[in-house]
Amino acid sequence: MPELDQTIRRYYERGQEAGRLTGGLRTGPLEFARTIALLERFLPPAPLDILDVGGGPGAYAAWLCDRGDRVHLVDPVELHVEQARAAHPQVTAEVGDARRLRQDDGSVDAVLLLGPLYHLVDGADRLRALGEARRVLRPGGVLVAAAISRYAGLLDLLAAERLHEPDVRPIVAAALKDGAFLGDVDGLFTTAYFHFPRDLRAEVTEAGFSGVQVLNIEGPAFMVADFERRWADPLQRETMLWAAEIVESEPEMLAAASHLLAVGHFLPGPGTRS
Repeated sequence: MPELDQTIRRYYERGQEAGRLTGGLRTGPLEFARTIALLERFLPPAPLDILDVGGGPGAYAAWLCDRGDRVHLVDPVELHVEQARAAHPQVTAEVGDARRLRQDDGSVDAVLLLGPLYHLVDGADRLRALGEARRVLRPGGVLVAAAISRYAGLLDLLAAERLHEPDVRPIVAAALKDGAFLGDVDGLFTTAYFHFPRDLRAEVTEAGFSGVQVLNIEGPAFMVADFERRWADPLQRETMLWAAEIVESEPEMLAAASHLLAVGHFLPGPGTRS
């Protein structure tokens, strides 16, 4: 199995990812709610065979199992695999790498890549992961892949009142220049790659997917300073979700995002190996 970058491994072995999406940490609940809404829209009806690659502690896998799908999760972090198995009795999980999957060709209806693309800094590695997703999909299968926006660090750390810190600003500036975010300062995200929307669409298309759409997941609400208070208010929560949905596909708003979601289908043509 290809080796996971050790800075990424150390970051996730702290165990902080468990509960991030559902437990109210920063804007994780907004990310989760919006991603669920988009999965409901783009996935065919259950039951599906779904491969959740880089699925972390299993929040999405558990939701999909409740929906009636058969979900197998692959993640390079042993702790995440253990947490995913505990998240739902029907989730199966294994340690693995998005760049080299064990699954057979044409064996699943949908592949989720809700993490690998932003931890593979090298473009060739991202294309390998996308190619593996395409390989294991059945004809007509759907890919749902997340990425971090190129401007996420700038906007998020400005809202968090950390952009003035002398150790932080050079990291953000470097990420804006070439996409590589080397978050080696306490409290920052780990090593990652931040996409321009156009480049995410181009990579997924180059990997052989058709009809690729790129959407803004959280919308502008990921920047609000008092997110927890507003999310706890049902009216404010509905307003933030509405604000995200109404601009999700606006080209001028795509880059002003925390996370992007790419959706594409594997539609093999004549002579294409399925």
